[in-house]
Amino acid sequence: MLGLNKKDTTLLIIVAALTLLAPFILNPFPTESGLAQFNAGYPDLMQRFVIFGIFAIGFNILFGLTGYLSFGHAAFLGVGSYSAVWMFKLLSMNVIPAIILAVIISGLFAVLIGYVSLRRSGIYFSILTLAFAQMSFNLAYSVLTPITNGETGLQLTLEDPRVLGQSATADGSIPVTNLFGAEMRSTYEMAVGPWAFQFNMGYYLCAIIMLVSFYLAIRIFRSPFGMMLRAIKSNQTRMSYTGLNPRPYTLAAFVISGMYAGLAGGLMASMDPLAGAERMQWTASGEVVLMTILGGAGTLIGPVLGAGFIKYFENIFSKINDNILHGWFAFMPDGLEDFVVTILHPFIGKGWHLTLGILFMLVVIFLPGGLVEGGQRIARLFRGKKSDDKSDEATQSTPAE
Repeated sequence: MLGLNKKDTTLLIIVAALTLLAPFILNPFPTESGLAQFNAGYPDLMQRFVIFGIFAIGFNILFGLTGYLSFGHAAFLGVGSYSAVWMFKLLSMNVIPAIILAVIISGLFAVLIGYVSLRRSGIYFSILTLAFAQMSFNLAYSVLTPITNGETGLQLTLEDPRVLGQSATADGSIPVTNLFGAEMRSTYEMAVGPWAFQFNMGYYLCAIIMLVSFYLAIRIFRSPFGMMLRAIKSNQTRMSYTGLNPRPYTLAAFVISGMYAGLAGGLMASMDPLAGAERMQWTASGEVVLMTILGGAGTLIGPVLGAGFIKYFENIFSKINDNILHGWFAFMPDGLEDFVVTILHPFIGKGWHLTLGILFMLVVIFLPGGLVEGGQRIARLFRGKKSDDKSDEATQSTPAE
């Protein structure tokens, strides 16, 4: 189906089912339950899941296939956001032109950075990309203030000269982003007993775009171009000895990866029309590296799992406070309850990075291949049990000689 083999088709269907049914999957606990703290079926959070999934899929095309580790991919995320907001300010509040412009501008920016950075490999390439990203951050933060609005960030105003749309609504407010009239913030709520599910227009637009991006990534992985990228990762020197120049392939991978990042930035601005320099910081670049490694670099579904893992735990652990912990451990004696809360306090709220760091360390130590390797181990375990059961049945049914 769609030019994919059976295995890849099954994987695409699984990702599509998980994405489209996310409002149900991410809200397993009743709204009034104490465990509702672990629900994640909120429109803004689900949007971040799929947007950062796109970001990680694109990064994986560069890092997972070629082995080139970029520490500056947040620059393309920021460029995509700024491009989208400027399209909203000057042309229309329709998200399609903004997303297209974000991808194009990010691709052109990636050509420039990639052409210079790919003259080196290994750690030198990583340092060059980091330097370009920090330079972009500083330019956006101070030098290019007329374009980026500096530390305040670029945002919509009532004075924007919108060519194909109104600058203000009838009640005098700023128009909202839309897809041919369908507002990105429009949400339908469905109550099923004690459960409440939210279906957001913006989320489903991002989800469909992520599925298309995932499909394109599969085609890239299975194409002759993807095989050339794997050859570069395996032994670039040997590839050069065969008479093939690896630079056009690595540059193409870098540009495609940058366009994915620009797409993610454009979608972020489409959901919330604001672009700031903080999206270009080195921490944002490091985050996508963690997502890819945590999920499984070089695998298809790994970056998506890694992005969902990090964003889920970031949301859950950052909003847990001492009052919630006291509610959970209220059944304990007072002294023991206070002791447990004191022990857990550094790992929640503002200290959620510590918890995420521990989880990341455990995954890297025990699952070097990421979450995908964990899933493969579980699958092999179940297959082993089934094969053992079948062999036992065959032994029992066979008469002894």
